[in-house]
Amino acid sequence: MAARAAVHCGLRGSVMAAPRRRAAGWGRWLCTAAAPRPWRLFGAMCLLRPPRITQPLEKEEEEIAALMGQIELEKSHYSDHEIRKLEEEEQLRRRKESMYDDDEAPGKTVIMAQDLEDKWEQKLLRFEAAPRITDADKSNNRTSLDRKLDSNLMLLVKQKVGNQELWLLPQVEWQPGETLRSTAERAMAMFLGDHIQAKILGNAPYGIYKYKFPRAIRTEDNVGAKVFFFKAFLQSSDLSQAELKEDYLWVAKDELGDYLKSEYLKKVNRFLLDL
Repeated sequence: MAARAAVHCGLRGSVMAAPRRRAAGWGRWLCTAAAPRPWRLFGAMCLLRPPRITQPLEKEEEEIAALMGQIELEKSHYSDHEIRKLEEEEQLRRRKESMYDDDEAPGKTVIMAQDLEDKWEQKLLRFEAAPRITDADKSNNRTSLDRKLDSNLMLLVKQKVGNQELWLLPQVEWQPGETLRSTAERAMAMFLGDHIQAKILGNAPYGIYKYKFPRAIRTEDNVGAKVFFFKAFLQSSDLSQAELKEDYLWVAKDELGDYLKSEYLKKVNRFLLDL
């Protein structure tokens, strides 16, 4: 009987050759391990707003940039503008030496290279760079995309899981006939509407988070959930057409710990890159 039980649970001839007691013990273990344990499947979308500006250079990076700029300057050739300026300076020098007055085209306005440089210099003095620190940064408005311009921002939404309301990546449960990617796309559309402009990266998930339900509600047919993460980049920061239906935040990687549970955060951090 023990041998029959072992064959029924998937054991092969090597187990059949083992002593009856040993085979029986293995047979019980394999039956337990092979018992069906269905999981509910979810698709989640990691929607990122890419950086808009570069990060400030570190001291070492500034020194290397200055060195490379000096090397490039020393090895570079004159531009067309610089050649023109040298030619005009040479012409002026010759005219002063010969006291020659060029009146071939009276009334004609001549724009010299130096005049252009003076014009460009005045234009540069009037230029004012946009601030790196925005009003949303100063007020710590984490619902705004106009903050932390040199970092990725990730969308988090508040969702009800069981009796708890948790901050998560937008997610919905998989439906028969869907691919996991289409499930993640549906999650994004559910929270942001159909007008969102985003570039989804690939057809395979970037990560997975698995958890079991509490013992009080866990059954053989309802063990837990598996969440498959996909990634997308926001292509437009204009969300005026978006239909945000839940509480939401746009947070940087170093702010995720304020909202996500530790185990969930570990899985998310595995596929996030600092750009």
